[in-house]
Amino acid sequence: MNLKKRVKDFKKYYENNLWISIVIVILIILLLGLIEYYAGRLIICKCGYVSLWYNNANGSGNSQHLFDWYSLSHIIHGIAFFAILSLLFKKMSLRTKLIIAVIIECAWEGLENSPIIINRYRTATFSLDYFGDSIINSIFDVISMIFGFILAFKLKKWHTIALVIFMELFTLYMIRDNLTLNIINLSYPIELIKNWQSAAAPLKEVINITIFHKLFLPFS
Repeated sequence: MNLKKRVKDFKKYYENNLWISIVIVILIILLLGLIEYYAGRLIICKCGYVSLWYNNANGSGNSQHLFDWYSLSHIIHGIAFFAILSLLFKKMSLRTKLIIAVIIECAWEGLENSPIIINRYRTATFSLDYFGDSIINSIFDVISMIFGFILAFKLKKWHTIALVIFMELFTLYMIRDNLTLNIINLSYPIELIKNWQSAAAPLKEVINITIFHKLFLPFS
């Protein structure tokens, strides 16, 4: 009886204090960074600087900076997680759904940066220069997912669907890749798609904002 009361009191305290959920989310993200660090991932791009946006999806700096074209895919992750969790757990609080979404996204980031998935990307897709994400990019991928999750909560259903379609078509037009093609290439690669993607002209970098100096590289 005492245990039930404590659980009930904690649940009430948790529901009435938003900061607890924020702290949990931050700790999960920091844990991801720590795991990737001890797995040998670079903290930032080996180029020695951090761009706010990296524009060349085929470049060696892709998935090494804060945001890039694949950030849009992570926004869609957040939208999908919100939709699925809302469908499966109708009575679950929004903040608990978000925590679960962050756990799933961090788990994917960890898996995505494992040798088996990195090699899969390099052999099954046109990302021949992909050697995994930097830690800071992984963290901002999770932040992009959180943004997508909040968008899905705020927007009307059909507006959200229209936004997903727009992002998929826009990235398809700009870099000949998107979340849909990524899933296809990872699960059942089609040579025709790979060849079409490989023929795309590289995009130039458009925004370079140096946030960290090369001094940080020996510790990455």
